[in-house]
Amino acid sequence: MRKSRHNLKSPEQELRIFRVRALLALVVVFSLTGLLMGRLAYLQVVQHEVYTTRSEKNRVRVEPLPPTRGLIYDRNGELLAENRPTYNLTLVRERVEDLDATLTRLVQILELSPEEAEAFRVRSRQRQRPFQPALLMSDLDEGQIARLAVNRHLLPGVEVEAQLLRYYPDAEVMAHALGYVGRINAEELERLDAGRYAGTHFIGKTGVERFYEDALHGEAGLRKVETNARGRVLRELGRTDPLPGKDLTLTLDKELQHLAFELLDGRRGAIVAIEPATGGILAMVSAPGYDTNQFVTGIDVASYRGLQEDLDLPLYNRAIRGHYPPGSTIKPFLALAGLAEGVITPDKTIYDPGYFQLPNDDRRYRNWLRWGHGRVDLERSIAVSNNTYYYSLAHDLGIDRIHANMTDFGFGTRVGHDIFGESAALMPSRDWKRERYNQPWYPGETLSVGIGQGYWQLTPLQLATATAVLANRGHWVKPRLARSLGGEALPEPLPDTPEDIELTNEGWWDRVFSGMEKVISGHEGTARRTGVGLEYRMGGKSGTAQVFSLGQDQKYNADELAERLRDHALFMAFAPIEEPQIAVSVIVENAGGGSTHAAHLARAMTDAWLLDDDEPDVEEIREEMDEDDERLAGN
Repeated sequence: MRKSRHNLKSPEQELRIFRVRALLALVVVFSLTGLLMGRLAYLQVVQHEVYTTRSEKNRVRVEPLPPTRGLIYDRNGELLAENRPTYNLTLVRERVEDLDATLTRLVQILELSPEEAEAFRVRSRQRQRPFQPALLMSDLDEGQIARLAVNRHLLPGVEVEAQLLRYYPDAEVMAHALGYVGRINAEELERLDAGRYAGTHFIGKTGVERFYEDALHGEAGLRKVETNARGRVLRELGRTDPLPGKDLTLTLDKELQHLAFELLDGRRGAIVAIEPATGGILAMVSAPGYDTNQFVTGIDVASYRGLQEDLDLPLYNRAIRGHYPPGSTIKPFLALAGLAEGVITPDKTIYDPGYFQLPNDDRRYRNWLRWGHGRVDLERSIAVSNNTYYYSLAHDLGIDRIHANMTDFGFGTRVGHDIFGESAALMPSRDWKRERYNQPWYPGETLSVGIGQGYWQLTPLQLATATAVLANRGHWVKPRLARSLGGEALPEPLPDTPEDIELTNEGWWDRVFSGMEKVISGHEGTARRTGVGLEYRMGGKSGTAQVFSLGQDQKYNADELAERLRDHALFMAFAPIEEPQIAVSVIVENAGGGSTHAAHLARAMTDAWLLDDDEPDVEEIREEMDEDDERLAGN
């Protein structure tokens, strides 16, 4: 009998398994579909406003609009600082996927040198507000702009933007008076108003540009633009225009400023001219100068190092920061102090044997004329610049009264209203020496101060200011550079103007002025050659400032000294005496006596301002100075 085979396959069982698996799969599919639909409903309904806003932000962008910086003019409407159209390269780090790769590509496209490339990378990483463009490079040329345009698709977050860039037509001549603008650094970014400076890459760094930054800058605006997926602007949706900065008109006279710069002829020195009645600074030159336009776009490392290492210090503003012994230029001021304190009278005389001695002291403090000037009164002491007279006067006054009277004229103080970076220099006193050196004040030091030597240091601006106060017969008008801002004149009087200097006898001013006039026009005047052909009455005083001290029996010989060890030449003057219109201070470093070099320069400045003739012949003035040098060398 045949045995039956076992059935290994059951269709009914397989069908049941399939149905269970299909049901499970269906449950999973419906569950996932439910989750998906729920998520879609959540995003579309519950989160609708959130994602609508995000989408709008991806499509619409708010961009800052920097204001146009105010222009700067001289007193006659001549443009001193303007804005020129230029193209800048900027980068928004948040829109750059690979910063290093982008910078490498930019360096190649722009064909930068290794030093330029390093500076480029430093700028790209400087601290910046989020989504604000960082300035990488200014003043792009046409070739660079073309190469960037061709490679634009490879440079997300990089833009070439048109902006106005500061430019100084007379950069070297106006360098120290105007100052310059430069890139905003990280420290400045911390203190600046983010909204007001949005989109602005430059800020005033020195001079007038720094002092009047708030007014010159203006207020930033903004615009709303539509962009594509790559962040490129498609169209403008709205705008709030920026508020431009205010234009600034200065008291400076461009032609007089150029003349002062030309007169110095590259020599180290400074010339400051002030209008006594208003305090307006007509010229303020420090030489040598430098090209401020280099600092606007960013000076290269080699050029900046060259300026820093230059022995003539072109970056140093000698007019407001240079410290110089005043020499004999301060004798008219000391004479007035002696009159005010009752120590001397205009007619009191002393006999000068060529030196002065303190009581019970063998040391001789010598006059510059070693055999002396004989009988000397106040006017003659100024005209011939007699040292012995002022040794005696300083000894009788004492350092305390000298200090008090000289600070009344502005010595040892910051005298300017809008002069950024001005130094107070030093008017020494008993208390100052005790604090500085922990030593008492000695009588011999008072004698040195009496002829403008020793510890006393002043700036050319201080000397010009004191000369203007003297010309005003004690009336103080604070010196300033701004004449009007936004078409509105500055208020009068200016804040913190010192009190006027009053004398019990108004005739004393005339006696001092007479002595100063004799300096230039008298037969014994130390600067009498300067007064040849003078068409107006002018008062002045020469000064010679020692670079180093001589021993008691040493004789100064310029020919035996290195040029930088020779005396500085100073001169102060005002004119016309009866109604002063200009006060001038001049210093020429290491030029010798002030009655030669500095006096001729001061005369040229007053001639240019007071006379309607053509500008002084600078070459002729230089020939006159050379003749004086030869004459003195012959003596």
